[in-house]
Amino acid sequence: MPSFDEVLKEAGEFGRFQKRVFFLLSQTGITFSSLFASVVFLGRAPGSFWCRIPGAAELSERCGWTLEEERNFTVLPLHVGNESVGGECERLDVTWDTSVSCSSPLALYGNRSAGNLPLATCHGDWVYEHPHSSIVSEYDLVCGNAWMLDLSQAILNLGFLTGAFILGYAADRYGRILIYLLSCLGVGICGIIVAFSPNFTVFLIFRFLQGMFGKGTWMTGYVIVTEIVGSDQRIVGIVIQIFFTLGIIILPGIAYLIPTWQGIQLAISLPNFLFLLYYWVVPESPRWLLTRKKGEDALKIMRNIAKHNGKFLSPHYSEEVSNPSFLDLVRTPQMRRNTLILMYAW
Repeated sequence: MPSFDEVLKEAGEFGRFQKRVFFLLSQTGITFSSLFASVVFLGRAPGSFWCRIPGAAELSERCGWTLEEERNFTVLPLHVGNESVGGECERLDVTWDTSVSCSSPLALYGNRSAGNLPLATCHGDWVYEHPHSSIVSEYDLVCGNAWMLDLSQAILNLGFLTGAFILGYAADRYGRILIYLLSCLGVGICGIIVAFSPNFTVFLIFRFLQGMFGKGTWMTGYVIVTEIVGSDQRIVGIVIQIFFTLGIIILPGIAYLIPTWQGIQLAISLPNFLFLLYYWVVPESPRWLLTRKKGEDALKIMRNIAKHNGKFLSPHYSEEVSNPSFLDLVRTPQMRRNTLILMYAW
């Protein structure tokens, strides 16, 4: 009974078919790494912002001020010790009325020291020079809420961890390519919802789900690539990491061309829908089919691989190809050692 590797040698260990599949699935590394590093641009500092005093909007409308004039007239620069506070996290605790002058509404407070000014902590009424440039300005992740930006990345990483367990098991149970395609669909849908989240809670929920599905795309794509090549060509598992790096290199260019965080989010999410076209060009892993005792289907794929590689399989091959098992990982001392080393490395 021939082994799978023996059949693969005859079909071609890294021919035209494997090169095509490698190139197609490696594109997943670009979108996955962009998702991983996107917080750098989704959560960039909002630039100029300040806390709006209650009633300032009505006063600004009555006086016909621009946003810059509103800030100049209603936000009093404070000098506390050696630091200058421009009204980002604290505001004057005042109440405007119709008698306030449009030319100098803060004249009453201009000569007071910082310690004698009536101040209040700002709670949610911030004004941004660029209101939709990042999730920081979109969801008010400033001042006392600044820690929530780190939370969003922690939630994404938690999604990666969850996806590794859940979708890793699912790929072993239901098939590599099926979970890959479902994960691509999940990344695309969740990415759109993230871009248009009405509040930060919804953002976090679907950021988690996008991370989970994103891990599924990268993990299953990696496995398919390594399972369809010969044992002497497993270097593809290292080469594919180049595309992960390429995604991080491309991401700043995307952020430079797209000024809003929603646009960046869509740019790194929508390409996953294109990966659904792989359904017609990337087959199931024949190694996985053998583990599920589907030797006839595996042999059919192997004949297709041989055809694309310009080779021919021996006609005496049948579905009775030797089926590897988990015990193969610990059957010999060398395999036990290699298995333990790889488990520790990962």
